[in-house]
Amino acid sequence: MTGLGARLAVGLVHYPVLNKAGETVTSSVTTLDIHDLARVCRTYGVGSLYIITPLPAQARLAERVARHWTQGFGADYNPSRAEALGILKVVDSIDTMLDNLRLDARRVAVAVTSARAVMNEWDRVALLFGTAHGLADSVMERAGIALEPIEGAPGFNHLPVRCAAAVILDRLLGSRGAKSEDHESG
Repeated sequence: MTGLGARLAVGLVHYPVLNKAGETVTSSVTTLDIHDLARVCRTYGVGSLYIITPLPAQARLAERVARHWTQGFGADYNPSRAEALGILKVVDSIDTMLDNLRLDARRVAVAVTSARAVMNEWDRVALLFGTAHGLADSVMERAGIALEPIEGAPGFNHLPVRCAAAVILDRLLGSRGAKSEDHESG
């Protein structure tokens, strides 16, 4: 993979996130999020998808789902899903994700949303999406980049995280973004 998407790593954060009461909690990994986000990321050329959970049982679940679709029957049955899940990594913390990204980049930005121009200043960008009721303040404070929120109809704001990721990635890397990148490099 080349281009802007290859420098982007998406992290689905399960800790620290907020519950309805605004308390910092660990949320559950869901299998739908795993393969839907992997497919969205692969569609836009994202270099890697991290599932971030400190809970060993939840990490094992994510690894088991990935293994099912990347090895044996699952890989043979659906090669496209195997390709998508091939970018998945399961880690115990945001810090571990960032350490992994620093292995192949000098400068890594943490983004909770961002604009293309800002992304071009960094070797790698870790774009974090929160589960449950959003990222904890401790994560938001670490972000050097903040994207505009997705605004839908007034009075309702509960977009599934995998759908929000698709909207954000399309804004950053979709056909308009790809045309801009081609123009800049050509």
